[in-house]
Amino acid sequence: MPKTSTDDRAWIAEAIRRVEADANRSADTHLHALETATPGVDLYLKDESVHPTGSLKHRLARSLFLHALCNGWIRPGAPVVEASSGSTAVSEAYFARLVGLPFVAVMPASTSREKIALIEWYGGRCHFVDSPSAVYDEARRVAEECGGHYMDQFTYAERATDWRGNNNIAESIFEQMAAERHPVPTWVVVSAGTGGTSATIGRFLRYRRHTTQLLVADPEGSAFLDGWEQDVSDVVTGTASRIEGIGRPRVEPSFVGGVIDD
Repeated sequence: MPKTSTDDRAWIAEAIRRVEADANRSADTHLHALETATPGVDLYLKDESVHPTGSLKHRLARSLFLHALCNGWIRPGAPVVEASSGSTAVSEAYFARLVGLPFVAVMPASTSREKIALIEWYGGRCHFVDSPSAVYDEARRVAEECGGHYMDQFTYAERATDWRGNNNIAESIFEQMAAERHPVPTWVVVSAGTGGTSATIGRFLRYRRHTTQLLVADPEGSAFLDGWEQDVSDVVTGTASRIEGIGRPRVEPSFVGGVIDD
């Protein structure tokens, strides 16, 4: 890995400033109180669709870019490459354009047309593979071929975000719950794509010594449930999950089963 030059250091500082300034322009996402048919049960929905790129993956993409920039992995003019089922690629295309870099998304050919259109609208290029399990090696190959950086969300999602706080989704939920009649929820329910969100929330719950339990819903065709139940990380299904963007054909490196209660 070459050393960072003075010019590169100045470019990195400006890129970080742009990412931070962009975050300051947006308010936090909403926490909605929902009516339920069961008396005495309070239910809330954290609406991440209001992010500029329309999903929770906006938080992840911002963290991944800051993590890679601060590590000196992203350089001026070098493409950013990502393996994705679509949503993270949409958000990364947004941030790549923000800092002035080319972006390539390596995705299954079955990815929705809507996500493909959004990636291209933000200036990204889509590169397709036939099998969902082929995205990892192909993204690595594309990055090497074009002299770019493979972001690798599935490895770095659990560490790019500061799980102790610093405006992560767990801290946001508990700050917004502070004035509710039950400020510490009994359960937090999420799904898993990279595993980064469940890792962040689960670690935060333990760090803040909350009694809240964490449940991860995993769709048919995904490897996470079997990996968690068997306490192994080598489960592979070889097929796509029933819900695009939720669940994976393998247990991803960012999936931290030890912080999940059910």
